[in-house]
Amino acid sequence: MTQLVLESAVRQLELLRSGEVSIRALAEAHLHQIDRLNPALNVFADFDADRIRVDAARLEAIPLEARGPLHGLPVTVKSSIATAGFKCEIGSLIRKGEIPEEDAVVVSRLRAAGALILGTTNCPEFLMAYETANLLHGATHNPWDITRSPGGSSGGESAAIAAGLSAGGLGSDSGGSVRVPAHFTGICALKPTPGRFPGRGHLPPCIGPFAILGAIGPMARTIADVSLLFQTLGGQDHEDPSSPPIHPRKVSAEALRSNAIGYFEDDGLVPVTPETRAAVQSAAAALSDAGFRVEPFRPRSLEPLRLLWDKFFVQCGAMFYAPEIHGREHLLSPIFREFLEIAESRPKLSTTGLLNAWAELDLVRSQMLAEMAAFPVLLCPVASIPAFRPGERSWTIDDRAVGYLDAVRHTQWFNTLGAPAAVVPVGRSPEGLPIGVQIAARPYEDEVALGVSAVVDAAFGYRPPPMAQE
Repeated sequence: MTQLVLESAVRQLELLRSGEVSIRALAEAHLHQIDRLNPALNVFADFDADRIRVDAARLEAIPLEARGPLHGLPVTVKSSIATAGFKCEIGSLIRKGEIPEEDAVVVSRLRAAGALILGTTNCPEFLMAYETANLLHGATHNPWDITRSPGGSSGGESAAIAAGLSAGGLGSDSGGSVRVPAHFTGICALKPTPGRFPGRGHLPPCIGPFAILGAIGPMARTIADVSLLFQTLGGQDHEDPSSPPIHPRKVSAEALRSNAIGYFEDDGLVPVTPETRAAVQSAAAALSDAGFRVEPFRPRSLEPLRLLWDKFFVQCGAMFYAPEIHGREHLLSPIFREFLEIAESRPKLSTTGLLNAWAELDLVRSQMLAEMAAFPVLLCPVASIPAFRPGERSWTIDDRAVGYLDAVRHTQWFNTLGAPAAVVPVGRSPEGLPIGVQIAARPYEDEVALGVSAVVDAAFGYRPPPMAQE
């Protein structure tokens, strides 16, 4: 049973379609893994074994000819993505007990494809942290080392997938929130171009600056699985003004290799661990061996992109939440209070400052895209460090202190750019923790990012954490 739940989603679907495994048997295998490991990991915000068994029996009764491409596949959904009938409280006591009546668009497509939803997964309060803990459900732990965080804000999702409690699922990302957890737990993920993967129904809405920064993204153990979710669930949402009329498409191997790849081990401002540097170099070598043109290249627009991300994510994020939390500050978790303190430490953002930042955003994005004309694909770290312990906020690398937000700056660039970026596990830290690499492409070229990532995944790829294997 343990080996079954650690198979890729693609393989689990093959077993279901061939009849080698029934939907109910696959559900029971996941329930066994959940029963065995969730007490130590604490990945769920809402989970009910009896409901899963009822849904599995219902799916099994559907005729073969009426089944969708994900029929019977056990999946999870981050508890910030509206899932009808499941608690989606965004980790906040302010929203305790909230259960949406309607699915987010992507969850509706997930159900239409026949997936078996196991539950919603834990996240930090209001999604504003790179670790997962809140006053509603407590802390989620990393299956590679339960004294460490699985990252945030999609930490419950990443821990569930890494440990075989789920075959794959949905997270969301406005500053690295699917990519940092994937890196911390040794799985794959994609932050899509906003709008190419339906974002409507995310809580809070992906609107204003978050229509550029934010996206719901697929997470799984392999890039083939992530690509399957992207292909099955992606495509225009006609009620989303930021969703383009572009549907998932195929990219030939020849077209893929026409994209030169620029790689850099750090941004020249903040150091990374030697193992992180080695992981990027190993991925670059694998891509070169596969026939890609791979050259060192560090864009000049990285720091301007990061500074704009800070304005929009940190300062505008705090401004968006101010009405909801007013008068209820006593209900806030320490992690969200920390986010507010970070926001308050910034100079006050005036109306003119916000307007200028919005104009600068277009200019800097244009500059970055001009730089990417020579290298349409970028390979770089996901973070300066592997998974950290809860509450850690500073690390020493190359005799230099690296602070909390600086350690994960590598993901923030591509949120500001509105570009697709995938993560693939490649290396290991001295403690045996996973180290991923990040592969980004230009906006709307999600299939290119996935195609290049698949080559890296084939060379390295997912390994189960020891606790996941019975």
